[in-house]
This record gives sequence, C-alpha cells and structure tokens, in this order.
Amino acid sequence: MVEILVAEHAGFCFGVKRAVKLAEEQARKKSRVYTLGPIIHNPQEVNRLKGLGVEPLKGEAPEGSTLVVRSHGIPPQEERKLKEAGYELVDATCPYVKAVHEAVCRLAKEGYFVVIVGEKNHPEVVGTLGYLKACNGKGEVVESKEDLERVTVYERVGVVAQTTQNEAFFKEVVGELALWVKELKVINTICNATSLRQESVRELAPRVDVMIIVGGKNSGNTRRLYHIARSLNPRTYHVETEEELKPEWFEGAKRVGLSAGASTPDWIIKRVKDKIKELCSGS
Repeated sequence: MVEILVAEHAGFCFGVKRAVKLAEEQARKKSRVYTLGPIIHNPQEVNRLKGLGVEPLKGEAPEGSTLVVRSHGIPPQEERKLKEAGYELVDATCPYVKAVHEAVCRLAKEGYFVVIVGEKNHPEVVGTLGYLKACNGKGEVVESKEDLERVTVYERVGVVAQTTQNEAFFKEVVGELALWVKELKVINTICNATSLRQESVRELAPRVDVMIIVGGKNSGNTRRLYHIARSLNPRTYHVETEEELKPEWFEGAKRVGLSAGASTPDWIIKRVKDKIKELCSGS
C-alpha cells in the first residue's frame, strides 16, 4: 500500500482565503459581482465562484457594478479611474501585498532606486510598480540575473520582493547587488506563507519516491514549488486536477509526497489525494 505524505504547509494562504471570502460575501448581497481578473490563480476555484455569481470581468462592467480587487492588488491610478467611473470597489488585496506597496514608497521617499525581485508581467508586480510611480519613485523589476546589469549602475538601491518569490533567488539577487552598489537597503517582503510552503517542499521532496504539486498552471507560487521539488526529486509532477494524474508516474512508488500552491483550495487537494490512492491501490 502506498503512503501519501502531505506537506505540513500546503494550499490556501491567509490572503487568498480572505479574498475568496470577501467575494462570496459580496455575491450573497448583490447576486452578481465582478473581479478585476481571476480573483486567484486557480481556474477550478474561479469556476466554482462563477456559480455563486462572482464573475471575472471581461470588457466593461455594467454601470454601478460592484468590482472586487483581487488578492494581487491593482495600481492606484487604475483604482482612481474605476471609482471616478462610479463603480463600487471592494478591496481584497492581500495585506502582505499592501506591505510591499508601502515598502516601495518608503524606499522611494528615502531616495533609493527600487529593485523589485519578481515576474515583470505578474499582476502583483504591475500593481507594485503603479504604487512606485505614484510615489514618484524610480525602479526596475529583476526577473533573472541578466536583469541585474541595468541596476548595478545605481549607488543607492532598495530591494523588495514579490510576495511569492523564490527565497533562494531573492538571496542571490541581494548578494549580487551587495557586491556592486555603495548603499543597499533590503526589505524582505516575501510573505511567511510562501516561505513555509517552500520550506515544507524542500523537506518533503527528497524523502518520497514521487512528488505531486497541485495548483493552477498560471500560479507563480505553485510553479516555484514545482521547480524547487523537481530540483530535489526528478519524479516531480505539476497538476491542476486529479484528471491529469497518470498511473505510470507511480510505478514502484512506496511513498508519494503531495503539496499545493497558496491559491489551491482544499477540495482540489483532497480529490488529487483520493485519485492517487485509487491509482496506487493495485500496487
């Protein structure tokens, strides 16, 4: 019989739970509300919420609609435009993301060139850049080590991170900048939930025969969990749902590890776990 070990920290984080709860509450009051993009990066949970009247916005919402700002946040310029257009905004931005907005403004006011370690096109980073611009700050997103060339020319550099950034890469960037710039100020804005999930995967992946990471393919934090696990265990697979699991992945496996991104709901994790049991029942 196969043993299935679930990572100590896996699935929904505080910010995602809060955003989903706010959206559900608004849908109960208004029957239909719109979210500015998918409220979280999990297609299956987004579809479940659609059934409750929470609709990702495509095009323009009807006049006077309630719009839910998703957990990733939006630039303040966009927020102002929406309010001026007469929409009611419900802010479900994760408090940890708001802390990044405050950090970049603080660094800008102190005269630092701001480096944001993260994915350039991720909605959280787009929102953070919007706050930096609103504070009259200058900065750059560092997504890879190649991007560092453009920022090492500045003497005073402040560094923050996308909340779901890989800790190892963040340390690498900070270490490299410390060698090149005269003054470096670092505010570690990687949220605790991200750190705990990454640490749990690092601990579990080498101990199992097969590692399964569950979550949206469009979820940055889930992809990072997959890459961390894969670096420690070549038999690592990333799935969104139980339907993607393949029997051959588990051939000869005695222990299977299971983890999930911060935007993966418990009901999907349970389905994946049950399917693994089913696939391995003949082993």
